[in-house]
Amino acid sequence: MIYRLILSLRHLFYDKGWKKSREADVPTVCVGNVTVGGTGKTPHTELILHLLMNSTNWAFCNFAMLSRGYKRRTKGFQLVPAGGSARLYGDEPVQIASKLRAVTVAVDKNRIRGCEKLCKESNAQLIVLDDAFQYRKLRPTLSIVLVDYNRPVNKDRLLPWGHLRDLPTRIGMADAVIVTKCPAYLDEADKVRWRRQLGLPEEHPLFFTTVRYMAPEPVFPEADPHYIYSQRLILVTGIANNASLRSHLSDNYKIERRIEYRDHHRYTAGDMKKMASAVKSLPTACLMTTEKDAQRMRDVKKVPDKVKLRLFYVPIKAAFLSPEEEAAFTEFMLGRL
Repeated sequence: MIYRLILSLRHLFYDKGWKKSREADVPTVCVGNVTVGGTGKTPHTELILHLLMNSTNWAFCNFAMLSRGYKRRTKGFQLVPAGGSARLYGDEPVQIASKLRAVTVAVDKNRIRGCEKLCKESNAQLIVLDDAFQYRKLRPTLSIVLVDYNRPVNKDRLLPWGHLRDLPTRIGMADAVIVTKCPAYLDEADKVRWRRQLGLPEEHPLFFTTVRYMAPEPVFPEADPHYIYSQRLILVTGIANNASLRSHLSDNYKIERRIEYRDHHRYTAGDMKKMASAVKSLPTACLMTTEKDAQRMRDVKKVPDKVKLRLFYVPIKAAFLSPEEEAAFTEFMLGRL
């Protein structure tokens, strides 16, 4: 009740204009959620950037992505180089900087200052804001909220008893809502049910995406690709929810052991020794992890050779359930920008 009261008062002050918010000098797209992790912000940020970069309207513009850089060791505004350290910049910004070389990626807890610096120093013409829905000081041009299909907010509770970090009624304040991690097919009845659960009127833009898993890739260049074809697997994760990844991998592997850490876990040499010990008891098994975990594992200085040989990650992509829905979302987004 205390947390709900604090949130309600904070939003009231901004809604009434008693606390001021402002827009950036260029169009901004905010990708956020109302829960603690697990909705797929990073792959959706990548998806939105791809759609904008491939559009006629924005194809030749300078794109930037601004993140807080959760759990990074640096302070203030920092530009993120491709192949940078997750320890210095955060795993998600490093991942996007490495995959989208044409996008300027930066981190700054102060999003207003971050946008100003990106405009002045990098000539950014459009900025995608990662996880900024609760940052009310900055008013985005377009706000998109993500909701996990497997974790309906109407069945969740506020922190500390649940996973909600913001009031569920705030979902309706976003310009568009995307239900993520859906099955590959949803009928219209399922979509109507979700609209009703979220309390969204018929005219409110609501979209649905799924997760596409790609072929495993090595975390370290020393990895031996033959291990990918092993039928035994040791799964190592430090994310909010690995259930969908486990389900995907179970189609081709027998998961012999799971080594699980909290979301954004910072890997150490001790963790690598734990993996080496697991490999010793299962010498033919492959070590598999997530794309975000791979960024943090590369920061560890002492990684045993037997771990480097067997360690792979599974890249993921967010995708709309149909080409028609992707086209509808793109048209909506471009219209708002």
